[in-house]
Amino acid sequence: MKLLTQKNGARRGQLETGHGVIETPFFMPIATKGAVKTMSSGDMEKLGAQILLSNTYHLLLRPGFEQMRELGGLHEFMNWHGPILTDSGGYQVFSLSKTNKTTEEGVTFQSHIDGARVNLTPELSMQMQMAIGSDMVMQFDDVAAGDSNRERYEEAMERSLRWAKRCASTLPLSKGELEGVAAQQLFGIVQGGIHEDLRERSARGLMDIGFDGYAIGGLSVGEKREDAYRIAKHVCEILPQDRPRYFMGGGMPEEIVAYVQMGVDMFDCVLPTRNARHGTLFVWNQDPRQIDWTAYRDPHPTSLFYDRMRVTNESYTTDRSPLDPYCSCETCSTSSRAYLRHLFGVQELLAYRLASIHNLHFYLTLMKHLREWIVKAAS
Repeated sequence: MKLLTQKNGARRGQLETGHGVIETPFFMPIATKGAVKTMSSGDMEKLGAQILLSNTYHLLLRPGFEQMRELGGLHEFMNWHGPILTDSGGYQVFSLSKTNKTTEEGVTFQSHIDGARVNLTPELSMQMQMAIGSDMVMQFDDVAAGDSNRERYEEAMERSLRWAKRCASTLPLSKGELEGVAAQQLFGIVQGGIHEDLRERSARGLMDIGFDGYAIGGLSVGEKREDAYRIAKHVCEILPQDRPRYFMGGGMPEEIVAYVQMGVDMFDCVLPTRNARHGTLFVWNQDPRQIDWTAYRDPHPTSLFYDRMRVTNESYTTDRSPLDPYCSCETCSTSSRAYLRHLFGVQELLAYRLASIHNLHFYLTLMKHLREWIVKAAS
């Protein structure tokens, strides 16, 4: 990662991939199964998304390993020309904990599609991510539940380190097997729950192996926000300056602002599209160009820079105003609050697309303003 400037922990840089340079910090819309829900790859290009995130577990089940290889990888399959990051599948098999079995070899689970038994190992996760052709590959890790005791966190952290070594030894052997796929960058995942000493052991163990980037995993799973902030800050102080840092699965807009100021470069979250499909929209309550972002370092700021609008509320029945006067997205430029409420009311699928466009635009614009703010603050 090329670090361009830094101010009080916040980093502005560039991350080069086989499918283009990404300006940091950045947000990755979720294309779990090869598509951002209700959106096309063309939609994502128009919104200015620099990179998409997809998932190894779901693509392994459908279309499958051999089919993905035959299709030439996910970029070609979904006609997306930018970078792609793939999660390893570790979190998804964790979510199926009632039907899976974890051993040192890997995780055996039952497909939620047809009930077939699947044995997902670090090696298979790497091979599948090679077939996908993702630019950024996540190691396969053992994920502990957010309410685990220290013993379970330590067990998962140590196993994740052992699996990280297997991932690192497997990926180079796979490079070049799929013709036309650019070199991939492998990320290690720092685990250890809310225990600083476990997190430090995990981070230093991963650094000893050596990765292209490092992720902070196992947060935003139910712990107190104060604990998540404390751990993220501690890990960022340990990780190397010349490698990208990725906070997995977080989060609310104010959380992203705080993590950026700790030194995190990469984010993903289902909140923009999930909230959109339920009629909840993120709208600015002030001009984002004039916001003092330092006010959001605290876990519980006195006020927020946005509101969450429930556009399905009756009060918007005849409201002709745009969703957000500070937004320039397609939805705000073409659709009133009343119209969007009507679409949700009659269960018109267009409602989900228009709401998703707006929420993703909000998150991507937030990152743009943060990048500009870091440069201005450092000058």
